[in-house]
Amino acid sequence: MKVKAVFFDLFETLISEFENGSRKAARSTRLEEALGVDSKLFRTEWNARQQQRMDGTYSDFPSVINEILEVLGHAADEGVVEALHQERIAEKAAAFDKLDRRILAMLEQVKELGIRICLISNCTHEEVTAWHSSGLAACFDAALFSYQVKAAKPHPDIYLLACEKMGVSPAEALFVGDGGSNELEGAAKVGMTAYQATWFVPPYISDKLTGYPKLAEPSELLEQIRLHNSR
Repeated sequence: MKVKAVFFDLFETLISEFENGSRKAARSTRLEEALGVDSKLFRTEWNARQQQRMDGTYSDFPSVINEILEVLGHAADEGVVEALHQERIAEKAAAFDKLDRRILAMLEQVKELGIRICLISNCTHEEVTAWHSSGLAACFDAALFSYQVKAAKPHPDIYLLACEKMGVSPAEALFVGDGGSNELEGAAKVGMTAYQATWFVPPYISDKLTGYPKLAEPSELLEQIRLHNSR
């Protein structure tokens, strides 16, 4: 069946938070210090809310922090929480600063083939504030952010909603992602053909995931699309 749409993951697929092995923006290490809480206890509570942060259960970053502080029996300083909120926005925006030309060229060529492209990203509001002002947004027919649609990969709902939005069946779609959040398995289970994007991911990480074709360069996706559509 011919490919009519390609769905992409965002972080470590279209953009990367790393450059030369280091984070483009140093991850805030002062969260717990600024909040005045035990680091281990805070991280346990933060990680326990991963799914709810992604699926929009929490309206924003401050609401997560405030709930954790309440659970830990610690008073919240609104000024400190908002300052940390702004730091996180800036930290996540850094990944959008320098877009990879290989990615932009690939997206343009996919569209030239008459194929629709759509983003499916597990994210919170503060993580993608830079999306709409980036050069990526204009390349896409649509973007589905998990916190907005109230469903996160690998739950089938987010893939099926994306297909509905693009007017295609899963069998007519490819999914491309680095493999985090079991996203490739989720895509394959609904009937998409899933590819692992490894161009931003070091081998010691990407090699741990098996069972899906690997794309070492963005241009290789074009080869796969042509192969599918020549059958």
